[in-house]
Amino acid sequence: MVPDSTSIIRARDIMHKRIVSVDGISTAREAAARMRSEKVSSLLVKKRHADDAWGIVVIQDFIKGVIIPGRSPDAVNVYEIMTKPVITVPADMDIRYVARLIYRASIRRTPVEDGGELIGMISLSSLILDNELF
Repeated sequence: MVPDSTSIIRARDIMHKRIVSVDGISTAREAAARMRSEKVSSLLVKKRHADDAWGIVVIQDFIKGVIIPGRSPDAVNVYEIMTKPVITVPADMDIRYVARLIYRASIRRTPVEDGGELIGMISLSSLILDNELF
């Protein structure tokens, strides 16, 4: 999609619709296996109840929370290494602001939310590699 000077590209226009999730009580080994099988570099961590927040676990969390401290991946639960709450963006947000938020928050990806439901994911690399923005 190549934008013209009058069009606004929104998060929903460029997001990946596929969301892969994991339960927070899963072990790091189980989560890593899921990432490998699904060929993703992050997993959304499911809410435990309606008032709970979504979490996210990324490759760097495994490095920082399991590998560097020398912990067994079978003894570490996802909830111990995840980031929670996860930063989300509204589906109708202009991608200029999405890119700015992701960059300034020093994160690499964010879920897209519409009406309280997560409907997709956007990453910094997908902004450039998966779309013809320029």
